[in-house]
Amino acid sequence: MADKRIERVFILGMDGAGNFNRQASTPVLDAFAARGAFTNDAQAESPTISAQCWGSALHGVKPEKHGLTNEISASERYPDASPYPSVFKLAREAWPEAKLASFTGWSPINFGIVEDDIGVYKKSLPDRQLVDELCAYVENNPDVKLLFLQLDEPDGSGHRHGYGLESPAYLDAIATCDRLFGEVLQTIEKAGILDTSLIIALTDHGGGGDDPFNHGSDHPMDKNVFWGCFGPGIEPGTPISALSLADTAAVAAWALGLEAPSAWDAELPDFIKRQLGRKAEETQ
Repeated sequence: MADKRIERVFILGMDGAGNFNRQASTPVLDAFAARGAFTNDAQAESPTISAQCWGSALHGVKPEKHGLTNEISASERYPDASPYPSVFKLAREAWPEAKLASFTGWSPINFGIVEDDIGVYKKSLPDRQLVDELCAYVENNPDVKLLFLQLDEPDGSGHRHGYGLESPAYLDAIATCDRLFGEVLQTIEKAGILDTSLIIALTDHGGGGDDPFNHGSDHPMDKNVFWGCFGPGIEPGTPISALSLADTAAVAAWALGLEAPSAWDAELPDFIKRQLGRKAEETQ
């Protein structure tokens, strides 16, 4: 992939999976490490709640800055004048005609986390239907510039059946989402755009630390999450250290050639900085 450049970004998320992919059957996620960079020790934001965490991943700041909660994101549109724009808004400002899309199992992301009226194609459906819609969209819109997916069922299963190793239903939900990720990747590959795309896979938080049926604490079962990416310029087997969810926005912006706002807390992780260093050496 060294002779390719990144032309688009896909952010593939599943809600509430923590790093229990280590115990679930997740061959698609397992392959991320071999294809690029991966860690099971990325850090969720605090509190480890969906709106706070997805808000940080997309807006590049800590929850106390973006101010999102589950209740707020379900009832209020994200303020257009916020000094903490999402990576979607950065992309829209850079490319007024670009195709941007957000597919979410949990509808408050599309309602109150991704800005309204900036031309993002939005769809909120149960996971299985959502992936069918996403795959049809990619088939018809291979020139999409930025696409976000959030699958919701691991979190839903955790609330219903409990999180962690003692909950087979929860681990099965993670395995199902992994298969759905695989379908998305197959569609991207079939569209002929895989080798010019940065693919990011992540989850927002885990669960089961203080309450087997809940989340929201700073327990490692809540805070430690998987995060990985592969694509042009990302060396296979690259290790990741010291990455938080808010850094997702910085990685996506870097991949798209966008300048991150100075107000963002997000930082480029070390493995990206090393890649930038290699590129500088190659041009000398």
